[in-house]
Amino acid sequence: MTDLKPSKSARKREYIALQKLGEELIALKESDLDSLPLDDSLRDAVMEARQMKAHGALRRQKQYIGKLMRHIDAEPLRAEMAKLRR
Repeated sequence: MTDLKPSKSARKREYIALQKLGEELIALKESDLDSLPLDDSLRDAVMEARQMKAHGALRRQKQYIGKLMRHIDAEPLRAEMAKLRR
């Protein structure tokens, strides 16, 4: 029996969704950001992105945040973000 892996398109959709979640993190107030379960590298990347003004650098930083988010379980973070949106 073969294990079915998600298609390349499905993986790309998930990566883009994680990057958009990262963009929402950048827009949060610092007090809200502190209440979220983030590891240090992801928190540092978000804080760096807030200071960036150059469009190209910010775009690359958002991609980097998305890459970092692939290595964490994003479901608890999504749940906390949903609570903050209410």
